[in-house]
Amino acid sequence: MKAPVEWMLSYTDIKAETKEEIHELASQMTLSGSKVESVDAVGADVTKVVIGLVTEIKPHENSDHLQICKVDVGGGNILQIVTGAPNVRLGGYVPTALDGANIAGGHTIKTGKLRGVESQGMMCSFDELGLDAEDYPGGIKDGLIILQDLEEFKGCTEAQLDALKGQDVMKVLGAGGTVIDFEITSNRADCFSILGLAREAAVTENRLTGRGAKFNCPQPKVKEESDKNVNDLIKVKVDAPDLCPRYMARAVTDVKIAPSPKWMRKRLSDAGVRPINNIVDITNYVMLEFGQPMHAFDIRTIRGREITVRRAGDGEKLTTLDEVERTLDSSMLVIADKEGGIAVAGVMGGLNSEIRDDTPTVVFESAIFDGVTVRRGAKKIGLRTESSSRFEKGLDAVNCAKALDRAAELVELLGAGKVCKGVIDCYSVPKQPRKVKCGVDEINRFIGIHATREEMEGILTDLECEPHFDEGYVIPPSFRDDLLQDADIAEEVARFYGYNRIESSLLSGCESMSGGLTREQKLSDRARHTLAGLGYNEMLTFSFGSPTVFDKLNLAADDKLRDAVVISNPLGEDFSVMRTTMVPSALESLAVNHAHRVEKASLFEISYIYIKTDKYPDELPEHRRLITMCGYGSGGDFFGFKGDVEALLKALRVQKYGFEPGDGASMPYMHPGRLCRLTVGDIDAGYFGQVHPDVAAAFEVPADTMVACLNVKTLFDAALDIPQNKELPKYPAVTRDIAVVLDKTVPQGHVQKLICERGGKILESCKLFDCYEGLQVGPGKKSLAYALSFRAPDRTLTDEDVDKAMKKILNGLETVFGASLR
Repeated sequence: MKAPVEWMLSYTDIKAETKEEIHELASQMTLSGSKVESVDAVGADVTKVVIGLVTEIKPHENSDHLQICKVDVGGGNILQIVTGAPNVRLGGYVPTALDGANIAGGHTIKTGKLRGVESQGMMCSFDELGLDAEDYPGGIKDGLIILQDLEEFKGCTEAQLDALKGQDVMKVLGAGGTVIDFEITSNRADCFSILGLAREAAVTENRLTGRGAKFNCPQPKVKEESDKNVNDLIKVKVDAPDLCPRYMARAVTDVKIAPSPKWMRKRLSDAGVRPINNIVDITNYVMLEFGQPMHAFDIRTIRGREITVRRAGDGEKLTTLDEVERTLDSSMLVIADKEGGIAVAGVMGGLNSEIRDDTPTVVFESAIFDGVTVRRGAKKIGLRTESSSRFEKGLDAVNCAKALDRAAELVELLGAGKVCKGVIDCYSVPKQPRKVKCGVDEINRFIGIHATREEMEGILTDLECEPHFDEGYVIPPSFRDDLLQDADIAEEVARFYGYNRIESSLLSGCESMSGGLTREQKLSDRARHTLAGLGYNEMLTFSFGSPTVFDKLNLAADDKLRDAVVISNPLGEDFSVMRTTMVPSALESLAVNHAHRVEKASLFEISYIYIKTDKYPDELPEHRRLITMCGYGSGGDFFGFKGDVEALLKALRVQKYGFEPGDGASMPYMHPGRLCRLTVGDIDAGYFGQVHPDVAAAFEVPADTMVACLNVKTLFDAALDIPQNKELPKYPAVTRDIAVVLDKTVPQGHVQKLICERGGKILESCKLFDCYEGLQVGPGKKSLAYALSFRAPDRTLTDEDVDKAMKKILNGLETVFGASLR
């Protein structure tokens, strides 16, 4: 927000004229919460340029377009200047750059020769002074500035013009001044106005420097000189009161379109707004001054003389003031007449209702539009304006009336027309004062200070709050919608109490407790440290992606993974859906490494996928947290990758886990012969294996790429927080080896699980030490050999005890798997 210092301080009694005083004010405002981005002196780069009178002109002997001029710059100094300007004339008062002068663009003027004739300076145009000719009615862009041609100097006498000789041109043209550029946070909608910043400046100067400054808020006074009534000229209907809680309008007759006065044009230009004409400038001036966007309609263009505030129709067309046709939809709000839209509410007016040079009567609009609707609408049509940026932040409905009256006051002040009697005010639910519960002791305790009640009341009163500490509440002003709770009131006190006055202190409280990590955080850290120790690097990927990855994964059209949560306002198609699987994220990260010729990569991430539930969209999708491991460069070592998974499970102290062959049909992106499912008890805990060759090729990763996706909740629920230790055995173990022949389609894990179950409590361990397929066991068969260890905690086992357990194991293997002892 650019605030010309002269304009801002005109509402206060602060005196800040020198560079040092302005910079001190800016520093104090930063300390009070209104951060200053920069302090810019307008025209500071233009020096030693004064007004001169052209007293003589003669042609240059060595040029057909140059002329030699004598210029009187005051004080008896007559300069000889060679110029090629076509509009130079005798008796013209022109800006004259002296020897050593600096002009716009960083150029320095020196005495020199042009075609053999000495030139002691230069006569200047608007561009050479860094000014815009359009800001000075009567001025021309291509040519010298001649004061007599400018509207504001046409009434000057020769004596008045002669008195300007030798004076600084920037002061004569009213182009000097200082502008403070503030960085305003989005919650402070009131500070997106000159009045709001002036209020902050006054309270800052009063409280932090103790100079006793006051804020003088203008109270507009409207003179309704027209004999017509606005209610007879126009009707207003609000069909969407939820999106437009207040709509006000005034009418002005006998409109005279003309340039705005110099003081208004300068203030607008310094604030970064280009002056256009008096009516348009009034709406822009009020927007900057009060922070309330306004719009003016030519009443002749309002068909049926009725304004309706309604939702736009899907596909409705409207050409805005920038001459671009916009396509609207029902999520947007429009200002319409009997036949169609005439403005996109809160964004920009329609070309069909713009103010023209012959406009006889205008209707001023001052309204409150829903910020979310304005923001979404502006984004959809690709048009963000000064108006929409203010509505997005939420405006004060009470300020709406003040701004409209101020516009009417300026119409009378500028002689731009006659204000009609009456005002239209569609105000569905008037804004009520809000009480925020807080007290002096609570504020002091919250901030850690010892401010008196009188000091707090003074600060809050300066901010136009109403403190009622006896009743235990404060009433914020209508323009401070950001003050919602006691902490907000405490912040206001702290800002003007002075942050540098708050002393450092230790934490205090009736129940203090030390911080710590949650169980899930501890287990997550343990998983990270384990994987890092195994040689994996942690990756971080986006939770959203492109729907095109589902095709790369070979997913069927009806696969559940394709049913992803769609983002309403994505950055683009590549970020338009929430991911339902971690595999694309893992493969894309590996692809980047592979493209950079990394020979071997091992990555992991602990992150979320998002799965729709039966209650979606009434409820949020399920946030399922996964540990994802991936890598390539191991030559397709499936069992080495499986060992990394087991190492992670052991580090987490996961109990009773097992492995099952994976179903390649349900996961077409995985290799059907190298896919394993992880179970914890009877619960599915994830899968791991080698990526399908077609998928690896689609993602441009090596064919030996491995991926694991493990369910965090299942693993963490089964993890032991404290290791379980066993007493050292007192009695010896009895070992037996067993080899069985069975169909090679029977998973080894199923066999080992059955042995452990049949072996009973005395079976201490069961380890596979051999797997054989060949002629000796027959086709379609395999031999599995296990080393069994038996031990009892209370006695030495006998052969009879072990034989009994072995018999039970063999019977089970024969019954369940058709196995025979080898």
